[in-house]
Amino acid sequence: QLQLVESGGGLVQPGGSLRLSCAASGFPLNLYAIGWFRQAPGTEREGVSCSSSNGRTDYADSVKGRFTISRDNAKKTVYLQMNGLKPEDTAVYYCARDRRLFRACVLPENEYDYWGQGTQVTVSS
Repeated sequence: QLQLVESGGGLVQPGGSLRLSCAASGFPLNLYAIGWFRQAPGTEREGVSCSSSNGRTDYADSVKGRFTISRDNAKKTVYLQMNGLKPEDTAVYYCARDRRLFRACVLPENEYDYWGQGTQVTVSS
């Protein structure tokens, strides 16, 4: 059964850090790009970062220099290290699988077919 499960969210003060995990099962993670997305209340879901099967990564401008995506194919997990968190980073964060094999990752969400349930990140003092 194909599944993506996010974890690692929580409440953190501005300037703090969190590491999100996306545990994948039911498919060969090493063949697919994985994306991280987020959705704040009253807003559309937006792409945050993605990791291609060949190691290429991409980031939204709003998180460049603060967030780092990485993957451990042996553990079938993709991580999102978030540093320098700001209140505007508050959102539900989702990971998703690219609908196609092998290609360089992209951030539009319609390119992803399987989604996790999300994990809440709240940045507040």
